Formats: sequence, C-alpha cells, structure tokens
Amino acid sequence: MELRLYDTLTRTTAPFRPIDPKNVRMYVCGPTVYDFAHIGNARPVIVFDVLFRLLRHLYGADHVTYVRNITDVDDKINARAARDFPELPLNEAIRRVTEVTDRQFHEDVDALGALRPSVEPRATEHIAEMRALIEKLIAGGFAYVAEDHVLFSPQAMNAANSVPPRYGALAKRSLDEMIAGARVDVAPYKRDPADFVLWKPSKPGEPSWSSPAGIKAEGRPGWHIECSAMAWKHLGETFDIHGGGIDLVFPHHENELAQTCCAFHASRMANVWMHNGFLQVESEKMSKSLGNFITIRELLGQRPSNPRWGEILRFNMLRTHYRQPIDWTEAGLLESEISYGKLRQAASGANRLRIKPSEGVLEALADDLNTSEVMAELHRLANAARSTSPSDLPVDAANELAGSLQLLGFEKSIDHIRSDDIRGDIQRTYQEVAARERGLDPKHLDELLVSRTAARSRKDFKESDRIRDELAAMGIVLKDGKDAEGKPMTTWEVAR
Repeated sequence: MELRLYDTLTRTTAPFRPIDPKNVRMYVCGPTVYDFAHIGNARPVIVFDVLFRLLRHLYGADHVTYVRNITDVDDKINARAARDFPELPLNEAIRRVTEVTDRQFHEDVDALGALRPSVEPRATEHIAEMRALIEKLIAGGFAYVAEDHVLFSPQAMNAANSVPPRYGALAKRSLDEMIAGARVDVAPYKRDPADFVLWKPSKPGEPSWSSPAGIKAEGRPGWHIECSAMAWKHLGETFDIHGGGIDLVFPHHENELAQTCCAFHASRMANVWMHNGFLQVESEKMSKSLGNFITIRELLGQRPSNPRWGEILRFNMLRTHYRQPIDWTEAGLLESEISYGKLRQAASGANRLRIKPSEGVLEALADDLNTSEVMAELHRLANAARSTSPSDLPVDAANELAGSLQLLGFEKSIDHIRSDDIRGDIQRTYQEVAARERGLDPKHLDELLVSRTAARSRKDFKESDRIRDELAAMGIVLKDGKDAEGKPMTTWEVAR
C-alpha cells in the first residue's frame, strides 16, 4: 500500500518516501503554554495523531519518531505570569504558569484520544542548540548582530545560489508581498524590513541566557529559532514530515525552513510540509470579541454525563478532510454523536482476537489522510455488520469496523464495547434531540441532575424533590437506578 501526502512546499500530492524506513521522523509545532488550548489547537493534535498512528501501522511502532514541542519562553507567558503572580519573581511566576498550563494541555488532549508523542522537547531546554544554529548562520553570512540583537536576512538567503529554496517558497509569496501582509517590526538597527529576530536582549526580570556571537548582554531566543533547534536536536538536519496549522505557514514555518536550510546548506528541512485547514465556529471566525472562543476544556465539559464525549469530539473533527476548513457547529456535533453511537453498536459483534482495520479504511488514509472517505467506509462496514448473523464465521465486517475505529484512535471505546452500553448511548442521544425539539438545553438538564444527585448525597431531600419537580414541570422524567458497579445513578427522559 502506497502512502501519498500533500506537500505545501511543492503544492502537489506525491508518494511518501521516508529517508530511512526504519526511522520515520515527524515534527509538529506544539502549544505555547500560557492558557487553556482552544478547539482550533485541537485540530492539528488530532490530525497528526492519526498520521502518527498510520505511520506506526505501516512502518512499525518502533520505527516512527514523533516530536511535538512545548514553547515555554514567550511574551504571552511573561504577561500571564506577571498578571497571575504579581507577588512572585517573574521567573518563578513563569514556571508556575507553564507547569499548570502544560498539565492542562495534556489532560485535554488525552481526553481526545491522542497518543503522547515520542519526544516533547521544551524550548528552555534547548538554548545551547539555538546558540549553535545562530553561530552557524552568522558564520555563513545569513545573520548579523545589531544592538545586541541577532537578525536573519532573507535577502542574504536569496542571494546565496547554493542554498535553495528561495525565501518565500513555502508561502508562495515574494518578499515584498510578505512584508506588506505581515506585521513587520520597524527598528533602526535592521538592514531590511524583512529581517527577523533570532536573538534579542532580555528586559529586566525576564528569562535570560548568555548570548551568542560575543554579545555581552544576556538575552533570549526569537520564536522561530526555537523549533529549528528542537527539530535538529531530535530529528537531524533533514527529516521526513513537518506539520502544523495553516496559520503557521508564514511567518513561522517559512522562517524555520530558511534558518535550517541556511545553517546546514541544505535544500530541505523536511521532505514533506503538511498543514491542516482553519476552524470556524458556527460559520464565523473564532474570536473572543464574537463570544465564540471555545477551549478544549470547555468542550469536554459540555456533556458531563457522557463518558465518551471526548471520542465524539474527535470523531466530529475527523469527518472533514484535514486540509479543508471545518465549521464546528452544534448540529454537526449532534450528528456525530448519533453516527458514532451507531458505529459502536455495529462493532459490538467483533471478535477482539480478530479485529483489524479494513483495506478500504487503510486505502483512504493512505490517500493523504482522506478521513471523509474513511467515514463512508466505516458506515459501509457498519451496514454490512448489521446484516450479518452472529452465527456466521467470520464476522468480518464487525471485526474490520472495530479494527478501523481502533486505528483511528478510538481504542478506549473498542476496549469497553458492550451492547447494552451502546444502546444506552444512542438512547441518550435521541433523548437530547427530543429535549432540543421542546426548546430545552440538555446541558442545563444535566446540571440540574448533578445538583439533585449532590442534594441526595447530603440527604437534603427537600432540595432533591424541588429539583425533581422543576424538571417535571419542563416535561422531564427522572429514572433512579444503579450503574454496572452498583452505585446509585439517575438519568432523565423526555415525557411521552
């Protein structure tokens, strides 16, 4: 089976040929740890997790290295630290912020079913590599020192015929176009407006390290050199795949490519550049000013009574091809909840000793991660599984459906498939649809249910009865019972 991937640099889809099939290497830009990650940040996490899983399937889990960095030195981190911990020295406050935010990020992406990368380097642990790269760029004439700054010169890169590609090749724009379309810092020490910072002096109290190029003042790295250094350290001068969101093409990835190619006099940093498309919310660009800025943590909390909600969020993300823009809507989530429940139900007849991904799913994934086609194949398998008698051997469709879901990152769901549980999931989804048709918010009903459970646990039966009556007035019937472990539980249904 031939894996084909779209390369942003060449704007073509071509067969993937790893530099070393025994050591397939991928780098993806990770989070800047200063706040909760938003739903747009979840898209590259899920997209490249699927690619990581596919590469492991094709080349073997021990032959794939996936690096996703953590940016822990940044102006946004400094500002957050000063705001949240004004009583602490800035460096200590920064450490508090990055530790908490890093933990929150991992909790959130774990809930979305993402595997941990092979390596998660932190920028602050790779200052030596950054200084080494900067020294190489200065020695090669691609960077210069000015007023305790080190700046990279795209003009010098384009003048060096020995270092293809030209600056701007990734974004497919000229220098003038990039300057016009970007927020360029105007500074008297720059030789050209397009020159960008590799190293700059630190302000009082900010994180600082000894500077390269004989600069006496301590300083800190620019954003772009961080990823070049971490990729070099863990994957080498040239590697197979570099990924990230489409918003990173310029300036971040353009500058990464320029730095690395010039430092090592190479034609490529990565053989394939992959970028996922933008994410909108209800057909509008996500922004705090519009009130539609949603964090992963907020999304995960929308269905507190649904233990598989993280899987449904993942499923919803994969319904759209990764290079296409995605419109994140409540209607789409509801459709995903129903579709995913039906797929799990169809897979419940699988023999766990015989599950394997279907050839159709593998072929679709090998076609530049065509998850839209994957969804069609999953539903075809589900229809075939439902039409097959459990007495028929082998039950190939159910086995292949379960194996395909597992490959896509739904292994927790497969490990816990029970027909009764799945029927309950689907029944709950139908109840949510019925509630919305009556103008009721299922999330609000869940919150009332949580409050009633808390009241019952503290033996506040007056409050418990009040909440039950409030729900009854809405046309909601409560059913008290016990879960599989014998613990008390309550569910709600729309009265018929």
